[in-house]
Amino acid sequence: MRQDERSPFLEALKHAREAAYEDGEYVEQESFMRAGEIRELAAQAGIASGVSVLDVCCGVAGPGRFLTRELGCSYVGVDSSTSAVAVAREGALGLACRFEVAHVPPLPPGSFDVVLLLETMLAFRHKERLVDAVARALHAGGRFAFTLEEGLPLTDSEQARMPDADTVWLTPLDAMHELLAGAGLVVHWHDDWSRSHGAMAETLADAFTADATAIAARIGRRALDELIAAHRLWSEWLETGRVRKLALVAERR
Repeated sequence: MRQDERSPFLEALKHAREAAYEDGEYVEQESFMRAGEIRELAAQAGIASGVSVLDVCCGVAGPGRFLTRELGCSYVGVDSSTSAVAVAREGALGLACRFEVAHVPPLPPGSFDVVLLLETMLAFRHKERLVDAVARALHAGGRFAFTLEEGLPLTDSEQARMPDADTVWLTPLDAMHELLAGAGLVVHWHDDWSRSHGAMAETLADAFTADATAIAARIGRRALDELIAAHRLWSEWLETGRVRKLALVAERR
């Protein structure tokens, strides 16, 4: 299932997403992250008033708008989806946000204090070009804050089970450390969010199932079935340790 036209999906899934997250934890994110985790990653990356932030693959920029509103950072979001960026712009009125539509890498010109990449590292099959571009976009001492779907590449049978498996490229942690080091980035903080995200994936799948009739009426039964199947599979893999979900902050030395 590809959400190239974001608005129908956002409207279809909004009720279920709001029901799935605990109070205060839903900020229009399109992922398993909770608002508290977004805050934690931002704090570890030193995002604060006046800090310049580039959010790569921002989507509708729920987390980015949330951080800009709460922390007063200067924010640029980039995404390849025109429809997602349109939603982001509409929701960012009055905030110090601007957005670009572009495929990455390369990244937009300029230097930043922090580069964010939330829940989309797995979509890049060849990660070296991305990591090198991130390093070049950072000031000396700048931070790369991101989440990583950590594990060995999917087997043929696993690819057959996962909808849109051509967007799921797992990376072992040692390989990611090598890529970061090669670009002059050194990890100074990390945390394991596997249990939290496995539970969130299952809760979201339950919420989509409970609201299935209304959701299917907007996006179609096949898209809904694929969405639920993917969430169930992520829950299984995160709970069993097949995949780990890690949060990391690496500094450009």
